[in-house]
Amino acid sequence: MRIWVDADACPGDVKELLYRAADKRKVTMIFVANQPVRTPRSEYLSSICVPGGMNMADRHIVDQVEPGDLVITADIPLAAAVIDKGAEALEFRGELFTATSIGERLAARNLLDQLRGGGLITGGPAGYSSNDRQAFANQFDRWLTKKR
Repeated sequence: MRIWVDADACPGDVKELLYRAADKRKVTMIFVANQPVRTPRSEYLSSICVPGGMNMADRHIVDQVEPGDLVITADIPLAAAVIDKGAEALEFRGELFTATSIGERLAARNLLDQLRGGGLITGGPAGYSSNDRQAFANQFDRWLTKKR
């Protein structure tokens, strides 16, 4: 079991939590980004810098992920792709995507994307809050406990 982190958009609070959890729980975590990601020295942490370009980090994760792995991302299409491969996906705000829920989330994301493209909706999601951080930490801990 490995944990893949879509590190380009990952909040710093989440990264810090993951760094601590890797050593405490002895679980391998790979941070994938378009630019170098510094991780603390640990046998359980590594980072991969992929070439720049649209969705290159996502493609790398999808190519490498295996059933039983977890991908941490806010990218709904990436979450859908890894779920199709038998992995699971956890959003930075604490939502665990499943084969059951991902279709609905992907449809909602596509609709909002169309509305934004048409100028009917402006702005994006609310800022990352302490409640979001706590929801992520709780869901991540539940996932790790279930897998062990």
